[in-house]
Amino acid sequence: MNRFAALFTTLDQTTRTTAKVDALAAYFAEAPEDDKLWTIALLSGRRPKRTVIATRLREWAAERAGIPLWLFEESYPIVGDLAETIALILPDATRATDHTLSHWIGEVRALAKLDDATKKARILAAWDALPKIERFVFNKLITGGFRMGVSQKLMTRALSRATGIDEPDLAHRLMGDWQPDRTSFETLILKHDPSADLSKPYPFYLAYQLDGGPETLDTPPDDWAAERKWDGIRGQLILRGGAHFLWSRGEELMTDRFPELSRLIDHVPAGTVLDGEVVAWRDEAPMTFNALQKRIGRKTVPKKLLTEAPVILYAYDLLEWQAEDIRARPFAERRTLLDTLAESVPAEMPLRVSPLLPFESWDALAEIREASRDHASEGIMLKHLQSPYRDGRKKGDWWKWKVDPLTIDAVMIYAQQGHGRRANLFTDFTFAVWDDDTLVPFTKAYSGLTDAEFRKITAWVRRNTLERYGPVRQVKPEHVFEIAFEGIQESPRHKSGVALRFPRMSRWRHDKPLGEANTLTDLKDMLAAYG
Repeated sequence: MNRFAALFTTLDQTTRTTAKVDALAAYFAEAPEDDKLWTIALLSGRRPKRTVIATRLREWAAERAGIPLWLFEESYPIVGDLAETIALILPDATRATDHTLSHWIGEVRALAKLDDATKKARILAAWDALPKIERFVFNKLITGGFRMGVSQKLMTRALSRATGIDEPDLAHRLMGDWQPDRTSFETLILKHDPSADLSKPYPFYLAYQLDGGPETLDTPPDDWAAERKWDGIRGQLILRGGAHFLWSRGEELMTDRFPELSRLIDHVPAGTVLDGEVVAWRDEAPMTFNALQKRIGRKTVPKKLLTEAPVILYAYDLLEWQAEDIRARPFAERRTLLDTLAESVPAEMPLRVSPLLPFESWDALAEIREASRDHASEGIMLKHLQSPYRDGRKKGDWWKWKVDPLTIDAVMIYAQQGHGRRANLFTDFTFAVWDDDTLVPFTKAYSGLTDAEFRKITAWVRRNTLERYGPVRQVKPEHVFEIAFEGIQESPRHKSGVALRFPRMSRWRHDKPLGEANTLTDLKDMLAAYG
């Protein structure tokens, strides 16, 4: 554990990419194989599940430190992290241990089957054997909130340096439904067998946001293909070995949630991988994201929802064809193959190809973009005709040119402190709109302001608190903020009757009086137009 804790400290204390890669590469060259495997798992989101509730950890830590629980609770929001708070208040360890990272992860996982008394004894023994930094790491593993400030891309780069295996190859090996207790470092990384996992997806290619308009690109319009940016769930549909698998961009296996796609097994040849968007579909047109959202998060979908919100895969790329990885071929060639494939699939099957949009100039494309919401689309995707299908977010070949977000001016009525480095600031706010003379809360937002603005509003909140409800403060209705969001939908769970998609604070409206904030009627009009 001491080697992993040293790595954690190094990564935590630097923002330099090269330093992080150097530290990771050195670790992968020296650490035991089990620890390497678990480190890869942690950095790719495969964390052990939480085995002890936070309430018990706080109680046991306060008792072990010999302080009242209220003092611990007052300290926690100041530190901003539960694992760090526990590590700081506990007395020094009285004994030493040289157990590995994988050993301690095994200890954490074993807690799941124990009663509270036995859990407490095991955790107190661990705290007593670990120095402060290792104890902090152990606490992170227990709480299930493990993050090291390193992207999977950087981890893959470091692993490539340590092993000599190319980054794209490693990125592919790390995809799919693998877990450290079902494989080994040698099997997963060093002697990888591509045929061992028929369900394995490819790393997704992610587009950059185009902020300045396509005229800022270095090449003319006829070098590019354009299509609509569909508002659905990005997914790869894999057909291999007589089975099908659907993976989300976040590496979540979604096959059972969209059973309609199983019909494609009989019409799309094995050895095919399609990249596209899962969208709700009716009358040969996409439905809004709101219709699809009803199916998100369900492990099984009732017949009623299958009827109300049937889905298709709106495909826009072909990654594997006739069991061959064709990602290195130009987009234009892959697209031609995709169109040919789609022509052989019966029209009643849940597969369509996202149509390319003909345009002769950037001005013409801008007009098409402006009408995006009329087509249940978020904007335009631009793809260079000669581009390969890369892994991760790479600049130059794929761009997303989204329409401007919807906005509404709202009044801040509640505030709550943040966590981590913003634990001393109020960063989480509840906003309201007018309904006659009453302010009705309708959304929360916690991003969009600068650090200086967060500090300014924090000072104001502390001077203008009306009531306290635990960590939440009710404040004087005085400040108006412009709230930007991507979509709006009906929501019976909210007092306002609506819910926003991806709300954030886009402007602090110092210029706008309280009475000129928007109304609930304005929100309902938006719901009618865009919901």
